[in-house]
Amino acid sequence: MSPTENEVRHPVDQVPPTGRLLLLGLQHLFIMYTGCIAVPLIFGAAAGLSHDTIVLLVDADLLVSGVITLIQSAGVGRILGVRLPIVAGATFTLITPMILITKGYGLQAVYGSMLLAGIFGLVMAPLFARVVRYFPAIVSGTVITVIGLSLIGVGVQMVAGSDSTAPGYASVPRLALAAGVIVVIVAFMRLFKGILGQAAVLIGLVLGTAVAVPLGFVNLAGVAGAPWFGFPMPFQFGAPHFPIAAVISMCVVMLVTFTESTADMLAVSEMVGKPLSRGDLARGLAADGLSGVLAGIMNSFIDTAYAENVGLVEITRIRSRWITAATGVMLIVLGCVPKLGAVVASLPDPVVGAAGLVMFAMVSAVGIRVLKKVDYADNHNLLVVALSIAVGMVPVVAPSIYTHLPQGLQIVFGSAITSTALCAFVLNVLFNHARGRRKRAPAAGVEQASRAA
Repeated sequence: MSPTENEVRHPVDQVPPTGRLLLLGLQHLFIMYTGCIAVPLIFGAAAGLSHDTIVLLVDADLLVSGVITLIQSAGVGRILGVRLPIVAGATFTLITPMILITKGYGLQAVYGSMLLAGIFGLVMAPLFARVVRYFPAIVSGTVITVIGLSLIGVGVQMVAGSDSTAPGYASVPRLALAAGVIVVIVAFMRLFKGILGQAAVLIGLVLGTAVAVPLGFVNLAGVAGAPWFGFPMPFQFGAPHFPIAAVISMCVVMLVTFTESTADMLAVSEMVGKPLSRGDLARGLAADGLSGVLAGIMNSFIDTAYAENVGLVEITRIRSRWITAATGVMLIVLGCVPKLGAVVASLPDPVVGAAGLVMFAMVSAVGIRVLKKVDYADNHNLLVVALSIAVGMVPVVAPSIYTHLPQGLQIVFGSAITSTALCAFVLNVLFNHARGRRKRAPAAGVEQASRAA
């Protein structure tokens, strides 16, 4: 390709020189890596999975994230991919529903319900692109806020320990180690800009693990036996199961993921100066749906567009989608290196939990920022937000409150995220879309996405 041909293309479609492409792709990898591996680590620890099982989850997670990132960036015909500089990774929305489903039905049900939710997402993507107005900031902001709040308990459990009767529960070394990791993260974010500041969480994980070694919190016994190269095998936990309550819960997670990804895609579209049509949005959401199908088969996680990488696009002003496509290739390669997955799975719980606390708190803060866009004057929007958060936090502050309900309903209502999403959606429709309510002008991004392709 001649320089002239490259220059006449939109900056999103231009291909940087190879060296620059790899370096900038690596930067996107560093930014998203911690969040990506945190989901299998936190889920694995909370669900009581073995070290070897967590290794499998990490490898599969990286592989599927790489495939979806590559599809979102490069596109697959007129079927899949938004064709913007998007990096996809496992969504935190999944953690609580997955834990509940694991305890109620087992891992085969987790991945069976995820598989069907992925198919549901593929079918719903074009429709969701048309009805995105029913998932405005009041719904997405409330859900994102509760996602962070509901996961803080998981982070605290990793820091203190899962058994409150154990001798080492919440010991001074565990608490000091976690506090040190948080201090490192805050210090790097405050003192450094560019890649060092953006990789603060990853640096906190590395330094925290180094300190944890002499304290006896790191067990690398499984690393030596892990092969250097391998490919995650499908259906590692057996044939999938499809309990209806688990499927419903996962389908709600998929809709929440759509809401999250829509906001990020619209943000990137505005940053790079390339309007997002309804067809573009539908293809991007279909890629999220595909991630559910692949996750159900490969024992991974549903992916969403990562907000931290959206922020990196805004900071660097580098708009080429081929840079994030390079990131996708790197993730695929990493997913085929089981020894790396074994190292990641060996990270000590107090260190991962401390990093998780920072990330979960940031997720809630992002939700609060989204809620700032909501109009609260002369309407019931404050009630919608307040009641939805209250309903969502019920199973967090009183985990056993739904124990007398049928197991299926426990899965649905026992998840703070699922119950918040259902409540916020229903109340928003009731107060803002039902007949007799005054029409509201959609946000600029939603209006843009609603135009015909």
